[in-house]
Amino acid sequence: MKPAARVQAAIELLDLIIDGARNNGSPADMLARNFFRERRYMGSGDRRAVREIAYRALRRFGETPATGRAAMLGLAVEDAELAALFDGSNYGPPAIGKSEFPAIGPVIPHWLESRIYAELEEAERLALLERAELDIRWHPAKTDRAMITAAWPDAQFHDTLPFAARLPSGTALDAHELWQSGAIEVQDWGSQAIVEACQDGETPDLVIDLCAGAGGKTLALAAQLPDSTRIIASDTNRQRLSALEPRRTRAGTQNIESILLDPRKELDALQAFTGKADIVLVDAPCSGTGTWRRNPETRWRLTGERLERLIEEQSRLMHIASELVKPGGILVYAVCSLLEEEGTSQVAASLSDRALWNIVCDDVKIGRKTAFNDGSTAGVILTPMHDGTDGFFFTRARKTC
Repeated sequence: MKPAARVQAAIELLDLIIDGARNNGSPADMLARNFFRERRYMGSGDRRAVREIAYRALRRFGETPATGRAAMLGLAVEDAELAALFDGSNYGPPAIGKSEFPAIGPVIPHWLESRIYAELEEAERLALLERAELDIRWHPAKTDRAMITAAWPDAQFHDTLPFAARLPSGTALDAHELWQSGAIEVQDWGSQAIVEACQDGETPDLVIDLCAGAGGKTLALAAQLPDSTRIIASDTNRQRLSALEPRRTRAGTQNIESILLDPRKELDALQAFTGKADIVLVDAPCSGTGTWRRNPETRWRLTGERLERLIEEQSRLMHIASELVKPGGILVYAVCSLLEEEGTSQVAASLSDRALWNIVCDDVKIGRKTAFNDGSTAGVILTPMHDGTDGFFFTRARKTC
């Protein structure tokens, strides 16, 4: 394909992504896969180029562009070489008309700017839209640093996360024996930090991952805990929870039990565990502002109304978790968000009884501490620029005896 034809294809892909964002349709990655599947005439180089051009526009504009062409015209305003490809040639985009309106505006939507943690300066906020790294977690019973290095000499290791490595972008994992044997999993370093926050030096009898999804953190916990620990992976989404089973089988993990929950009736299915869990992890549904570098189009899907619903759901899940934690046990709350309402403010509201809950984050060796209004520690924030992770807030609270 000629460069102009690639630009036109990117415009068509953007139109699908914009429509999906407006109508709560499929995510951008799925739309892109289907787009290229239907255009088998495109070679691998063409597919990479088209995706790259489209995702440039996804990352550039915080507000939803009117059309894919408007998004591409917005890029062309800032890129003379791209503008020259609007030449009206066969299969390329028509020439730029005088009455056309290119997309404009900042990278981060105006309405979200003031909601992001104030300590994040502009450069750190913009870094939320940079490309994500390829991070893996290795299973300590199946492999070690030496084997990782032998397989990938360019692997980097985290200073404080014990089983975290970073591989060059584009590294093929699926065919490698370490992947096939369950010795490694793809997992962002931030997610691994949250798993580490669940450890308190004691061997737990019962761990509940309340919002387990496809089980990434559940599997990480299982890899570090003895088989005697009972681990419950629960979720209300059948499709996501079903993705855990093949991953569990590949890892050879025996002590994970999956429980599908009925929305808003979660405690009915978990009643037997009330007041008995040593650890409850609440990896709550959230705005996803911390994962913009992986899913930039989520900025186009988030609305004030949806954010309010998410905050209400987080509060409800925190209440459920607090019922499950035993005296002396730990509740870990996490969101892949850097909005204060979903982090510090949520913890202040949900764990407001200081006689019942003590925040215990002083020993966390990654990220930056964030505080309540009284100056006491509320939790930890992670960012791509500061920590090399996705954006997260998490806290660890111990229930008083």
